[in-house]
Amino acid sequence: MNTYLFGGSGFLGPVILEKYPEIVSVGRSSPPDYVTNRHIQIETLDDLSVLDGEQIDNVIFLIGCSDHHYLNNEIVVGLDKNVYPLKKALAYFSKRKLNKFICFTTTLLYDKVLMKQPVKETEPINPYINEYVFSKYLSEEVVSFYRESVPSIIIRCSNIYGPTKLIRPDLIPTLVHNLLGSNDVSVWSKKPIRDFIYLEDAADVLVKLLQTSYTGIVNLATGTSTSVGNICQILEDLSGKKIADKDIEVTGPMEFYCDTTLLNTLTNWKPTFTIEQGLTKTFSRMKQWTESN
Repeated sequence: MNTYLFGGSGFLGPVILEKYPEIVSVGRSSPPDYVTNRHIQIETLDDLSVLDGEQIDNVIFLIGCSDHHYLNNEIVVGLDKNVYPLKKALAYFSKRKLNKFICFTTTLLYDKVLMKQPVKETEPINPYINEYVFSKYLSEEVVSFYRESVPSIIIRCSNIYGPTKLIRPDLIPTLVHNLLGSNDVSVWSKKPIRDFIYLEDAADVLVKLLQTSYTGIVNLATGTSTSVGNICQILEDLSGKKIADKDIEVTGPMEFYCDTTLLNTLTNWKPTFTIEQGLTKTFSRMKQWTESN
């Protein structure tokens, strides 16, 4: 089946394209130079007629913004970046016969007071936490609106990490960027425990999900938890630098990890990378990029 990926210049897109060269890239910006997949240039999602002649079976839709700080300080940016692009794409594909449409929201939707660990897809949500989370809730509602015409899987992402040339707000890429370019590196707190999944593992399981008949919500995670302190220790060993702990209170639950029973049942998938292996590969590749500039 022919799979087309929207948003191949971002964080996860280049990894999927690099691992699966048969997937076609679609977007306003071309993927990085090391990605050799066919790319279809589009200037806007308002007119996708350029795709009318393409045989499209599956869509992985990665267009959106995950910068919480930016979205939470603006009134309508969450709609502009996350909701409207998805609505435009689904409106177009509702007139096409797709096998599967995959899009992405967040595990931050789960109600941190009412949820039970490990967190299942059926746990209660609280979409009114902030602008970012609310935009992801509205995105899920848009998908529901088109559920009869576009078979879709909503991926609720945990903490995806891996090498990137982009400057992002995510913990691990930010730490590695700072370790490679600064002597003063710190985190708010080393106490939180989270569920981290390496980019390549995420790419593999997404492709497996395309081959299932499932539609609905699924957690994208490993089902295991790692403390920020453990991550800092591994990165300190790799870099030879210290990461300071500011011991500032953080938002969200102190511990969070997903129940991956549904994901594993659907795909028979298990993560390939341990946290040590993923961090080592992340640091090594980002160091290589830094030294080659």
